[in-house]
Amino acid sequence: MIAVPDLPHFIAAFNALSVVCIVLGWRFIRQGRRIAHRNAMVGALVFSGLFLAVYVVYHLNAGVARFGGEGVIRQAYFAFLIGHVILAIVITPLVPLTVWRAVRGRFELHRQIARWTLPVWLYVGVSGVFVYVMAIHLFPYQA
Repeated sequence: MIAVPDLPHFIAAFNALSVVCIVLGWRFIRQGRRIAHRNAMVGALVFSGLFLAVYVVYHLNAGVARFGGEGVIRQAYFAFLIGHVILAIVITPLVPLTVWRAVRGRFELHRQIARWTLPVWLYVGVSGVFVYVMAIHLFPYQA
């Protein structure tokens, strides 16, 4: 059985895997490989969905995560975290809208919004892994 304190590792792994899929999807579409692009982006959606499910379960059971760093690193961490959270909120409707346009075959509109969705989704994914490393490995909270 997986314990609640172990869930952040899964959250970070799913986040990192979604980033890999997004990068591959971007590379595939740049090469004109539409099927490979679609498959990579479906992978990104699956891993992002798993991330979200585990994230919600973790926070419902563990409450608010705590950061153990002090001083300047604490201020820098929370400044970084605020940007991550704001863009995570922004990306939430962008991903389904981008996918919806592709599924409906509205590829010009898909392309227009994907130019915004891709960098924001990548930033949120990478910064999420960074937050995990900072809070869990580098500066864990010591009760």
